[in-house]
Amino acid sequence: MTTVPPPPSHPVAAGSRDTVIASRANWEAEVLALSAEIHQHPELAFAEHHASVQVARTLRNAGFAAHTGAFGLDTAVEATFGEGDITVAICAEYDALPGLGHACGHNVIAAAGVGAAIALSRVADDLGIRVKLLGTPAEEHGGGKILMLEAGAWRDVDFSLMVHGGPGDDLHCADVRTQAVARFDISFQGHPGHAGAPSPDGVNAANAATIGLVAMGLLRQHLPDGVRANAFVSRGGEATNIIPSSTRVRAEVRADTLEAVEVAQRRILACFEGGAIATGCSWEWEHAEPTYAHVVQNPVLARAWDRNLLALGRSPRPHTGAPGGSTDMGNVSHVVPSIHPLIAIEGCSSAPHTREFADAAIGAAAGAAIVDGALAMALTVVDAVTHLRDGQKLVHADAGDAKEYHGW
Repeated sequence: MTTVPPPPSHPVAAGSRDTVIASRANWEAEVLALSAEIHQHPELAFAEHHASVQVARTLRNAGFAAHTGAFGLDTAVEATFGEGDITVAICAEYDALPGLGHACGHNVIAAAGVGAAIALSRVADDLGIRVKLLGTPAEEHGGGKILMLEAGAWRDVDFSLMVHGGPGDDLHCADVRTQAVARFDISFQGHPGHAGAPSPDGVNAANAATIGLVAMGLLRQHLPDGVRANAFVSRGGEATNIIPSSTRVRAEVRADTLEAVEVAQRRILACFEGGAIATGCSWEWEHAEPTYAHVVQNPVLARAWDRNLLALGRSPRPHTGAPGGSTDMGNVSHVVPSIHPLIAIEGCSSAPHTREFADAAIGAAAGAAIVDGALAMALTVVDAVTHLRDGQKLVHADAGDAKEYHGW
């Protein structure tokens, strides 16, 4: 069973922890109202105009310098407070799902992130930190964090964290694993002809797509356990009496690591190349969106998170199940020490991306997850900063996922 070390015995840390917990009275009502506002106005990837404005407004009211349109994205937010020599980035997601609204609970993520940032602003001077809230659009599709990462959003950041609501029980942070995912488009170009008459000059691009999809289906038997591959025809012809001259297939592959995704992707692309060869079509492929890496949970931050959930009266449990879902926070975690824990919406048993989960993402249990998630993140930052002030690093040599991070 995972053992959780005691909290830092440091006078500044102890006082800061007390201040963080006491600050709840000043921000709880506003962040719960923010959650409800975002939930009531679901917006899709890169179109989260209302949500981003509300996040920025809430933080400005709390004394942050905040603006939308950050890092080249209209609906990204950057909000900062403090001038310390250690910068922590809290991430807030707020995009919704088509047809399902906030069935992944990103309103919970956004509100918890804003609450954590405000709580940390109350101790920023004492700890000597700079608090940075990053509103990150397009997590479901589009890779907003990846685009912001490339634009330098984490260049001045020492460590980063966020929290995602979920059904079931609270889990040990280190046990929360996600999969890497790549999404890509394969296009075929043939030659049209009359489908109701002999057409020796016709080159059927739909046949190329069909052969590629069949070959991909046969390949599944030979992919490693845990690798998932799916595809659909996104453009397949215009009329039954016209031989399709162009088709497009959207495909995705998920695996436990980025390296495994890249290997599987090469094999899948070979299937579609075979379809082009068999039919005489030309073909090409391109990324449909940035590739998401798997999350690397920083061991120091993960242990602090577990300890602080316990301090708040929750009981994180071990989890040995397979990785689930994918997130662009994975890419951030490969650049700076990060965590992406789950916090339970107690009483919810519905899987995310369902209407039932969308209903559970608002109400008392979701509110409790927001407040506890915000406090646990803020307390984890206090512990991490104390850890750094004591001359230690956020990577332990004996950690299974120990690695070199930029800046460490």
